Amino acid sequence: MDATPAGTAAFDLFLRGGVVSLLALLAGRLLADHGRVTAARLGALFAVGSAAYTLCSLPGLHDRAGGWAGPLMALATANSFVFWLFACSLFDDAFRPRAWHGLAWLALAALGVTQRLVLVPGHHPAARVLGLCLDLQPLAWAGLAAWQALATAAADLVEPRRRLRLFIVAAAALHSIVTALATLAGPGPATGAAGGNTLLDAMGLLAIASVIAGSLLRVRGGQALFADACAPAPAVEAAPEVAPIDPTWTTALERAMRMDRAYRRDGLTIGQLAVELGLPEYRLRRLINQGLGHRNFNAFLNHYRLADAKAALGDRAQVEVPILTIALDAGFGSLGPFNRAFKADTGLTPGDYRRQALAEPSKTANPSLSASRISNPA
Repeated sequence: MDATPAGTAAFDLFLRGGVVSLLALLAGRLLADHGRVTAARLGALFAVGSAAYTLCSLPGLHDRAGGWAGPLMALATANSFVFWLFACSLFDDAFRPRAWHGLAWLALAALGVTQRLVLVPGHHPAARVLGLCLDLQPLAWAGLAAWQALATAAADLVEPRRRLRLFIVAAAALHSIVTALATLAGPGPATGAAGGNTLLDAMGLLAIASVIAGSLLRVRGGQALFADACAPAPAVEAAPEVAPIDPTWTTALERAMRMDRAYRRDGLTIGQLAVELGLPEYRLRRLINQGLGHRNFNAFLNHYRLADAKAALGDRAQVEVPILTIALDAGFGSLGPFNRAFKADTGLTPGDYRRQALAEPSKTANPSLSASRISNPA
């Protein structure tokens, strides 16, 4: 490689071109294969934002970008926020984008364009303060994404997602932190100042983009990672090296849930349930995920808890029992999570469900019969 500044700049441009190409491939594959899934859409947007950052951090680009400078800067500035949303949607099947998420993205994008292109750094008193805030915000979003990955790891039943979550979050979060610290230490890359770290930055981006793209795209077309949590889970073919699920395990699990009502126990973990069933934890995870179609252990428990609550709400003998008592008896820790889970499952509040159920006795002879079948999760 040419050691002259021109040669270094050319190699830097070559590496960044590779990063942009990989990220464009990743975004295209996610949208083509899983465009209806929120996590895939956010992952594609994160890839596009990362490509925009790759271009924005190229020294001197802004002077030649013309009208593209604004959109590129908007995507690059708000990309750490998109990364947090991507982590939430990938690791939490119940996550749904809200209106305030879009407003927050627009606000960050507008601030980035204003600080970089309107309030020219060094020429406006507010530019330094605003720039400092924008330089630090990736640290906050990276921290929240890491917390999201750790907080939901124990209940995750999707093995490919369990293996990938920590690497994906750690790699991207590390780059966000390094970028923010490098920006605080000197002229930011987005300002167009050339610095000695631009080549290392490009190499780091290429390495991270390559590993993440390869990891995501090789997992059976992403079916395990980007399955639609609202759709019935398709049967998963076991890998040749994995032993088939023993029917006696399914029978034992069904007995524990339907007869012993293990879901009512406060703080029940998948490790505790595995010990009670005499199964290794990894086998129980595979049974619930691949055999029964559940992607999350808490959602698996809530399937039974909600069936229990529906039966109680539709029982005329329990018409005087408070809804809070029914929720606690079913295994929910408090009324708030119960109300949210119930509304998400039925579209009704528990009170409305009770009124409708008691008004139509012919439809509530045994409302938990179909809902509590272990082989047909909600």
